[in-house]
Amino acid sequence: MAAEAEIPGWEGPSRRRTPRFQMQVPLDVTVLRSGIPDTVPGRSLNVCERGIAAVLAGEFVPGESVGVAVQLPLLAEPLRTRATVRHHDKLRCGLEFVALSAEQRASIRDWAVEAKAVLEAAPRSTAVDIMEKTGFESGEESLSGSGSARNSARRRRGLRLLSWLLVFLVLAAASTALWWRWNRGWEELESNLKTSDPASAEKPRAQVPAEVMEKLVVHRVEPVYPPEARKDRLEGTIALDIVVGKDGSVLRMHSLNGPDVLARAAMDAMRWWKFEPYRINGEPGAVETTVAIEFKR
Repeated sequence: MAAEAEIPGWEGPSRRRTPRFQMQVPLDVTVLRSGIPDTVPGRSLNVCERGIAAVLAGEFVPGESVGVAVQLPLLAEPLRTRATVRHHDKLRCGLEFVALSAEQRASIRDWAVEAKAVLEAAPRSTAVDIMEKTGFESGEESLSGSGSARNSARRRRGLRLLSWLLVFLVLAAASTALWWRWNRGWEELESNLKTSDPASAEKPRAQVPAEVMEKLVVHRVEPVYPPEARKDRLEGTIALDIVVGKDGSVLRMHSLNGPDVLARAAMDAMRWWKFEPYRINGEPGAVETTVAIEFKR
């Protein structure tokens, strides 16, 4: 897989088969869980024709099928394709493309040429192979040559290769430092999200009647009837008290009645609802309202 060699902790041989280019741009990864799509934002690290490595603000399981949407620089349309999760370590994830068309592969190559993308350095073992193939020898071996001209040429070749190796090590160190700062920023972001105080969340500015908010619904998701509720022949209408943010998304909710199994199903569906922003004195504002969701066998 193109991205898997980039995941920290990988100690096996390199599997790199295609050129891999550094690319740090936002991307979205969507996974279908329990019939509901969940989109996780992130940022890419590198890309090639076979896959992509990224830092994602969510957990994934190796083997999961996901959708990837990434905007390659200099290209008008985002690249959208399906992929398989190959490796996941904390926030770092390696994805292998499984449905990349010939046109999309060509677009990656064209982007790399037009953007003069930086080719990622090969693993250290590759550098060692280069040294062996080019005949780089130690000082003692060079001095043991029969002719001074041959020894001089070998020394120059060795110094040239050593210079390139030093450049590679400097770039690797810089990349490691950049990666550490990047990863630290994502960890701080995730920590802030987990430890945020609910009391500081957006507070409703008005109580709006249910029939008024019903007219402002722009996206509705029907609940999934829980199998255990169907087995027990549970029916009824679940009333939810919800807080709608000034952007129209559902911020908070709690059930006012009904069995817990139906209440959970109602809230699972409600979190995906979207409303037109409710305006107070002409400005969008957070409001509180009540929504009823009916369950029938």
